[in-house]
Amino acid sequence: MNLIIVRYQEFIHIVIEVDDFNKIVREKAQSLAKLLGVTLGTNLIGILLYKSNTSELAPLIFVPDLDSMIWERGCGSGTASLGAYLAWKNKKEIVAKIKQPGGTIQVIATCEEEKLTSLKIEGSSV
Repeated sequence: MNLIIVRYQEFIHIVIEVDDFNKIVREKAQSLAKLLGVTLGTNLIGILLYKSNTSELAPLIFVPDLDSMIWERGCGSGTASLGAYLAWKNKKEIVAKIKQPGGTIQVIATCEEEKLTSLKIEGSSV
């Protein structure tokens, strides 16, 4: 299992490559979000479960101050974080259509010498 943290000024995303979105995996993601919410003191935590073999994303968003946790139908910032991860991992530009429960969002990301140099998302989710 690959896991990476994408840190923003106000929140973090954790990208986790998984084989399935089964109940056990989802429960572990929820537990991780709660644990990070207690320990990191950040405004928002996104746990992004990614099935690389099918390009599917299951985005979980947790807002610690509200104790609000939801499996989103689509997440633009999560798709961008995933694209940044994939470009970094593959050490090249990637173009990927990321399937989510509410639709597909395309991400285009370029990484040069371990640094993200461009990032764009297109599409919509309902």
